[in-house]
Amino acid sequence: MRIEIGLENGYEGKSIAWALDYPGCFAYGSEGAAAILAFPRAFIGYKERVNALAEKSWIDFDDIDIHLAETFECYPVDEKILPSAAGRNVTAFWQVDWKPLSKTEIDQGLQVMSWSRRDLVELTQNLPSDLMDREFPGEKWSIRGILDHLASSELWLLDRLNPGVSESKTLPEETFRRLEATRNIFERSIRNLAGSSQVNGKDGSFWSPRKILRRAAWHEVDHINHILRLINEN
Repeated sequence: MRIEIGLENGYEGKSIAWALDYPGCFAYGSEGAAAILAFPRAFIGYKERVNALAEKSWIDFDDIDIHLAETFECYPVDEKILPSAAGRNVTAFWQVDWKPLSKTEIDQGLQVMSWSRRDLVELTQNLPSDLMDREFPGEKWSIRGILDHLASSELWLLDRLNPGVSESKTLPEETFRRLEATRNIFERSIRNLAGSSQVNGKDGSFWSPRKILRRAAWHEVDHINHILRLINEN
């Protein structure tokens, strides 16, 4: 089976090989070649997870043919042109991101996100408060801060297509209730985008429902690994 990947270089100092048709499947590398080399193992892990957890697996093949479809070099927004986005990087918008999401694709992407959400809650819900709120040297957030960031980020992603979403919601203060509330909003909103060909430019980057679903599925897994590192190092 041919697996299309997009290689995004220079994202926060590293490269990401994205499985363009499989939200939640990606591999990191210090540079592009390393990310591509790491991708087969990442896809095998993704396949095993889907086969183990999905009621009906959507990966019913063994042989994979990895094809590098596109490469993108991230670059900073020119603050002279777009002062409001100063400090942000322009992120990849792949050709496939123009394609509307089907209901099936959304269902599959949200399944993957439900598994990572379960992992996140199981990892953090019983951590002592002193660890949840501890400030770590060199880190922007505490563990609780990471969870609050994850909650707000899903509204931020929706805001790429529907400006004002992130400011218009009244959310619970308690961290885990906030995570649940924003996930419910994200799920409802992304389901309503099935078949939508909407594309929007925001802060220098292009966004579509397909890109938003892919970035959302990646983002939570990325921070689960972040939290695991903080726990193991402390």
